[in-house]
Amino acid sequence: MYESTRGNLCGQTAAQAITLGMVPSGGLFVPSTFPDLNWQDLQGLTYRDVAKGVMSPYLTDFSEEAISDIVKVYADGTSDGEDPAPLVSVGNCGVLELWHGPTAAFKDMALQVLPDLMKVSLKQFNREEDVIILVATSGDTGKAALEGFKNRKGMHIVAFYPEGGVSPVQERQMTTTEGDNTHVVAVKGNFDQCQTAVKQIFASDSIKNQLQEKQLIFSSANSINWGRLLPQIVYYYWAYLQAVTQGKVPPEGKINVVVPTGNFGNLQAAYYAKRMGLPLNRIICASNTNNVLADFFATGVYQSQRDFFQTISPSMDILVSSNFERFLYEMSGRDAEKIQSWYDSSNQGTFTVDPATLKACQDTVFAGWASEEETFETIARSYQTYQYVFDPHTAVAMKVYKDYLSSTNDQTFTVIASTASPFKFSSNVIRGLEGDQPESTRDEWEALNRLNELSGWKIPLGLQGLDKKQEKIVNSCLPEGMAELIKKMFV
Repeated sequence: MYESTRGNLCGQTAAQAITLGMVPSGGLFVPSTFPDLNWQDLQGLTYRDVAKGVMSPYLTDFSEEAISDIVKVYADGTSDGEDPAPLVSVGNCGVLELWHGPTAAFKDMALQVLPDLMKVSLKQFNREEDVIILVATSGDTGKAALEGFKNRKGMHIVAFYPEGGVSPVQERQMTTTEGDNTHVVAVKGNFDQCQTAVKQIFASDSIKNQLQEKQLIFSSANSINWGRLLPQIVYYYWAYLQAVTQGKVPPEGKINVVVPTGNFGNLQAAYYAKRMGLPLNRIICASNTNNVLADFFATGVYQSQRDFFQTISPSMDILVSSNFERFLYEMSGRDAEKIQSWYDSSNQGTFTVDPATLKACQDTVFAGWASEEETFETIARSYQTYQYVFDPHTAVAMKVYKDYLSSTNDQTFTVIASTASPFKFSSNVIRGLEGDQPESTRDEWEALNRLNELSGWKIPLGLQGLDKKQEKIVNSCLPEGMAELIKKMFV
């Protein structure tokens, strides 16, 4: 069963939590208890069967047959290889490549199963309405969600992205998505403004009532939705299983994981895996110049009212990390009153946690950040040293891991979550590899081909010929106009 981080709803089934997306009156759904799952019980299984083993204890209102059907996507050729998330040795650590799905980003690992999770949930929840999926994206979630939900009967999806705040490849991926049920909106603002507006739309009784008259309901494909977060737990088990198979850790030995994060969902999934019994030692949180999380772990003060930076790692350009609420719920001993007080709107995104909660946070997570210059340097050095190409997000993670190693000398085998193919950010990757050479980075599509020539890596199938595909009509609005646009589209 599922409960709210703010104590305002409890006793919800998985189907209810997934269908609703977020708690209607504010807060996020979390499991009431965590199952114990021994990784040894998953040895020798395919990724599909590991996914079934990890997800089933959280889906007790789903039939075994339904769950088996849901996880089939991990073995149906959707990924560009037999292993959807290979662990690759880079120096003394492992890089978990989570970008072998159709949109070349880690979001595919969850968003390829979320539509079926939602389909079954609607049936379990006895809902007959069509669903409108609202997505705020800082780059990767949008395309992965559009791809997952396109042409799904009874489902409509609207992706809001910050105009000028995503890479040209990310934008073109979204604007060329097929499907009559997919809609793309460029918002004249940043990701946090997009995300805040989406939450306000979800909380609006007047909009929900108007949609209900049209037999429509809202849900979310962002990681605020438990159905998005749950499949992300799977690949931490998969990483550990591969590390054991490859002889990187002895059985029962622990591993560290490093997660480049913006909205904290990917890191929260690692924490949940640890709560389930996976032998994780340190979880390392890597931020870019928008280092609100690194500052929090140092001081206990969360301050989102600060300068916002557009960086070369745009998927991490976030100051309001939604899933951090789930983390603080656990670190505070599940104290819903504290969560409610910290996330009170009158705080304007700034709060200070108590010393006991801060200590629990610091004991669980090491946090650091990388500047733009350090990110470029890491891309260059990693290629020179290991002949391995990092995208700007994974490069942030590598830089923070090096800082962690210097400060702790912790020799525990470490897995870095690689969240996107470098080809999604070819211009900036080329800048890192060759220096600031305008002639090689002026055109994103030239840079993509240049990276292919330089590295010998294959351009992901979903990015090939992207510049030649026909774009759909893209709506544009201010953050405060998003609600009216939704009404215009559907009411």
